Amino acid sequence: MRRGEFYRVYQPLNDTRQYRVFVIVSRQALIDSRFPTVICAPVNTNGSGLSTQVSVGPNEGMKHQSWILCDNLTNIPKFALTSYVGSLSSERAVELDRALSMALDLRF
Repeated sequence: MRRGEFYRVYQPLNDTRQYRVFVIVSRQALIDSRFPTVICAPVNTNGSGLSTQVSVGPNEGMKHQSWILCDNLTNIPKFALTSYVGSLSSERAVELDRALSMALDLRF
């Protein structure tokens, strides 16, 4: 399990869909720890191109053009992340970092 990987989650908490794809955004040290959850961002087929959204598609393992929604972060139990979908390219990972910085109003 690595940062930037996509997983399909069955019946995620507070979601009306049976399955939802999430991308792991936690730092790798947390992912590798015994902590039972990781921070993830949901992926949705609807996006509006906001600075807090990252466009992803078939190159990352998605069936359709989709959007990572960094304004809607959530904790997901590691045991729920079993259905691997794909991963971000290094270029998209930079875009994800930028979108997360905007969503959390982080300034370096």
